Amino acid sequence: MSASLPVGNKLTFLGHSTFHLVTSGGQRVLLDPWVINNPRTPADKKDVGALDTILISHGHGDHIGDAVEIGKATGAQTVSNYETAHWLGKKGISNTVPMNKGGTVAVGAIKVTMVHADHSCGILDGDEMIYGGEASGYVIELENGFRIYHAGDTAVFGDLRLIGEIYKPDIALLPIGDRFVMSPTEAAYATRFLGVSEVIPMHFGTFPLLTGTPEAFRSELDRLDVKADVTVLEPGETLGA
Repeated sequence: MSASLPVGNKLTFLGHSTFHLVTSGGQRVLLDPWVINNPRTPADKKDVGALDTILISHGHGDHIGDAVEIGKATGAQTVSNYETAHWLGKKGISNTVPMNKGGTVAVGAIKVTMVHADHSCGILDGDEMIYGGEASGYVIELENGFRIYHAGDTAVFGDLRLIGEIYKPDIALLPIGDRFVMSPTEAAYATRFLGVSEVIPMHFGTFPLLTGTPEAFRSELDRLDVKADVTVLEPGETLGA
């Protein structure tokens, strides 16, 4: 069984941890804006077109790399933690939406909640690494109440159970690449903690150091007897209609 979205919603994987979401109400959301120099983004998907909202999980270049350029080109609301929003403002992004973990904001007709991630967060600005606040994930509630959890970059942590209990996501987008994020083993435990039945793997295969694979992830889910569908999207592939 493949993961599914409510009719009228589309989720396109743009490679690594970047996704483009179009909701049934017409909201256009880019999650972790890294497409121009993303080696996994297909050439015909590097122009993301008009956007309403950009969500940034943390300040590493493979997640925030095109935020300034795309933010200026689209005028989209750019959601991030407070420190990253301050940096974006200094770079000329006026339409920032600063928030922090545990908070929820309405962006158009959808709701976005910032949740914890266990990862570092520094912004490479020229040859200087500056503080970018803390890394996070997001729970996105669509117009009909359907919830998508984008974990950002994270290790496994016990309070993933609370994210599952409080927000009850329907689909989880989880990193599995190892080295800098969860390994397939940790991702399998994360799936169990969240209680989700559908997972889309991300943050794997972009670089040789990211050795985790969907096959290994499925194997670990089987080993733990976790019942969850794993839908592997190729870069450029869209879920939903």
